[in-house]
Amino acid sequence: MALSAIAINCTLKSSGDNASSTDAMIGVLQTEFARHEVEIAEVLRMADYTIKPGVTSDEGEGDDWPALREKILAHDILIFGTPVWLGQISSIAKRVLERMDAFLGETDDKGRMPPFGKVAVAAVVGNEDGAHNCSAQLYQALNDLGWTIPANAISYWVGEAMHSTDFKELDQTPKKVSQTAKMLASNAVHLAGLLKDKPYPG
Repeated sequence: MALSAIAINCTLKSSGDNASSTDAMIGVLQTEFARHEVEIAEVLRMADYTIKPGVTSDEGEGDDWPALREKILAHDILIFGTPVWLGQISSIAKRVLERMDAFLGETDDKGRMPPFGKVAVAAVVGNEDGAHNCSAQLYQALNDLGWTIPANAISYWVGEAMHSTDFKELDQTPKKVSQTAKMLASNAVHLAGLLKDKPYPG
């Protein structure tokens, strides 16, 4: 059964700015998903859009979230990419989760939220500690909102504390990052296939 994936990049940089290390990590995952014949249809740079504050799926005129929401929910797997800022996920990542809060009130007749049966994984990069805290924030929030988290659902890299080297500047992907990305993709594809074949009953 064919599966598809989409990635969101919650860097604070718009596409017109410098390259993003979060995009580089998503690229590592893209390679591993391709080995399972799962294409990442699109990488959405969230800083390029107007995502208004709020907890509904449509906050009115000028809000880009409704279209983004539709794109995200059209796929079986969500790759949620974020940099580490002050040991936490980025403010844009938090805004995305706040808007997904609307899923709590958008259940079907069996009590299932829109992401039921869909899988979410994390891609995290930073020049400071905090990747585990970021995954904890994402796992808890995404699971509360109906996404399913597979085993080993994060691929991350953090540079040496107080240094300025970015993930995108590395000559090659560290072996451990490659190993983790391989496991993440394998588990995510396996779980997404099972859920697509046999959805949660609600």
